[in-house]
Amino acid sequence: MREHDVTFKNGDEFLKRMEVFIGWDRLIEEHNDSGASWTMAHNQFSTLTHEEFVQKYLSPMPENMKKRGDSTHVVKGSSGDSKDWTQEGAVTGVKDQGSCGSCWSFSTTGSLEGAYYLKYGSLLSYSEQMLVSCDTTDAGCNGGWMDDAFQWIQDNGGLCSEDDYPYTSGNGVTGTCQSSSCSVVSGSQVTGYTDVTENSESALQDAVYSTPVSVAIQANQLGFSMYSSGVYTGRCGTRLDHGVLSVGYGTDSGTDYWKVKNSWGTGWGEDGYIRMEKGKDQYGGQCGILLAASYPKL
Repeated sequence: MREHDVTFKNGDEFLKRMEVFIGWDRLIEEHNDSGASWTMAHNQFSTLTHEEFVQKYLSPMPENMKKRGDSTHVVKGSSGDSKDWTQEGAVTGVKDQGSCGSCWSFSTTGSLEGAYYLKYGSLLSYSEQMLVSCDTTDAGCNGGWMDDAFQWIQDNGGLCSEDDYPYTSGNGVTGTCQSSSCSVVSGSQVTGYTDVTENSESALQDAVYSTPVSVAIQANQLGFSMYSSGVYTGRCGTRLDHGVLSVGYGTDSGTDYWKVKNSWGTGWGEDGYIRMEKGKDQYGGQCGILLAASYPKL
């Protein structure tokens, strides 16, 4: 309660949330004693039921979503065994979407920030709030698609910076568009966006070697919310409900992984990141990470 500034309206609410916390505590201990390649730990979600967590922080994406990029990533075949864009200056600090299903906007700004850095050599933080409140193609706190957001940025002539249009939807409210209060960053207009071949490990690796890439995953698996460290190899489907950013890949103790930037703050996972199993023997890869990858062009 102290660490995450959690308060309850009365004693009954406290007792209810204590029961939820105890349930997670048992699950965490059982998992960490199992010898798995990844660990779980308490975080800001420890007083929420799994159902509450899914409702507040995830946004199911339509299964019939069609890729709309104006091009498909061309595999150059020059990617090495590892890559980490966080070590090369192309990734801003981990952000926090709060109790708003705006993950898609954070994934979008993450890949735009990387593309802008690679083109201009300057790392700027872009406004998720502008997308959440002004991009009417998507649904604000009720979800969206990164490709749609790229198209909106293209049509809008660019995107404002985080400083000029800060994030205010952490309370779950989409908010009214205030685009007139800021000016888009020069050079931020998307000229197109590239989709990565679906269900191809080699294509995604090649793309991530070139730039940070927006990806979608299924994050509603029991225990995912309490991920703490290691390479996540848990059971995970491909019903996409969460937009994140693939910023690299590598190998840890013989297990290949994707390094993924999340938008749940630095208190979750490995300082806000998760390493997910790479080369998972299932269609779509671990949690469907291979099914909806894309990045913008400037």
